[in-house]
Amino acid sequence: MGNGQRVAVVSGVCAAVVSVAGLGAWSLLGGDEEDGPTRPVAATSEDRQGGGEESPEAGPPDEREVLETSGAFLEAWASGDLAAAAELTDDPEAARAALGALVEDAALARVTVRPGAPDGARVPFALESSVSWEDQPAVPLAWDSELTVVRDEAGDGARVAWQPSLLHPELAEGARIETGPDGEAPPVEALDANGEPLDAEALPSLAPLIEQLRERYEEEAGGTPAVSTRIVDAEGETVATLAELAEAEPGRVPTTIDPALQRAAQAAIDDAQRGAVVAVEPSTGAIRAVANAPADGFDTALQGSYAPGSTFKIVSSSLLIDRDLASPDRRHPCPRYFTHGGWRFQNDDEFDIPNGTFADSFARSCNTAFISQAPELSDDDLGNHARDVFGLGLNWQVGVTTMDGRVPTQSDAQMAASLIGQGAVRMNPLNMASVSATVQSGTFRQPYLVPADFDGRELAQAPGSLSAEAAGQLRALMNRAVTNGTATQAMAGLGGNVGAKTGSAEVDGQENPNAWFTAFRDDLAVAAVVPDSGHGGEFAGPVVADVLRAAG
Repeated sequence: MGNGQRVAVVSGVCAAVVSVAGLGAWSLLGGDEEDGPTRPVAATSEDRQGGGEESPEAGPPDEREVLETSGAFLEAWASGDLAAAAELTDDPEAARAALGALVEDAALARVTVRPGAPDGARVPFALESSVSWEDQPAVPLAWDSELTVVRDEAGDGARVAWQPSLLHPELAEGARIETGPDGEAPPVEALDANGEPLDAEALPSLAPLIEQLRERYEEEAGGTPAVSTRIVDAEGETVATLAELAEAEPGRVPTTIDPALQRAAQAAIDDAQRGAVVAVEPSTGAIRAVANAPADGFDTALQGSYAPGSTFKIVSSSLLIDRDLASPDRRHPCPRYFTHGGWRFQNDDEFDIPNGTFADSFARSCNTAFISQAPELSDDDLGNHARDVFGLGLNWQVGVTTMDGRVPTQSDAQMAASLIGQGAVRMNPLNMASVSATVQSGTFRQPYLVPADFDGRELAQAPGSLSAEAAGQLRALMNRAVTNGTATQAMAGLGGNVGAKTGSAEVDGQENPNAWFTAFRDDLAVAAVVPDSGHGGEFAGPVVADVLRAAG
């Protein structure tokens, strides 16, 4: 290796200083070509007074001082002798700390410094290096900077003026260069039931749920952040990225969403222009679709809190059957009016069913058939049954935020109103899809969006269950509503094992009732609400039917 380059190996770091083209190695390294290079030193007054010459007046460093001092500094820095390099500056303590931090924090694997031609007291130089992180391949790293040689405070020597920008032109006071994982958390992808990423733009109702999943499962998702060499300020915020060593690997959160059903659900509720729809798999509790209209509005599907109207008669029917107060084929009163707790209740259009069965009353959604049984019930019977058999009001662990149904204990007229899904009963499409799923399968299985084994959470368990006989009777009642009741028109053309229930919930101060519809077909249960629209079979029924039809 010729005199134009000097190589040092210090603590495993290979470094070199290369002289600028057109300048002899002696002028940078402090020797001459005949004697060979020697270790450079900064010029002092004693050097200049050798031979009895008088010391020049204090002033800017001359050309030789600039060359010798800059060369000594760059060679010491590149060789790894950071203490020597720091002593050649006008602020050795700050320089030593910054040069050390560059080695420790930036993890440079090799440094070559190439000085340029001085411009007065300023000496430009190019730094070339490579950087690596753990098992990542080394990445080239290079930038241009410059230093300035000044007279020291005593006026009898030359020193490199220390400032952070000497190391890199974008390095300000308090900033540093570091290599490692970015401060930002790695991205998180939510996957559909097929293991493919969910596209929030293509499936807009899922956008807020995907964001929830990213925040909630950041640690469990298993992603890795990007790795880079970057300049960070005193607060650790990235100012500039100098090299990318590794791209971020996204974490992944599995969900139960069926993308085809999700698209069908979004299209169906968009046609209704407002409202929400949810699809649940009865055999597992897996949520297959969640859609809202507008898609960027409130999450009515999972967090809504509405009176469910007559769809809740499924739960009330289960209670009456359990207490032997009703049976599908048994005669059951459906008078035009029934008074309880000082309120007079009536049926829609004030109809009655003389000598009808309970199945007739369910199929036509007779209010008084349920209200008439209120005197036989305790105030807390309905809420206890809804919780113990249908899981409503338990703390569901879905994987995202949900409202899990409310059936508070009430008395007198309010208790009676609860039997027909009015009063203080509050549900959303997720809850009512779960009710239909419980009837279809005979067992409450808590709906979930993220499989429980992903993060080890405990799903809600209902303390009771439907008997096989009761489940069969409820399925028969819901099927009767399809074949000869208020759900017939909406469910037309849908074969298989089907059942449904309509609902029209009155709301004070609202011109039209909230339309509700819940149904099952084979291994899929769906519920929808279309607020301020009208009858459930007319406005919410087509939404549910479209989703069931899309399942094939």
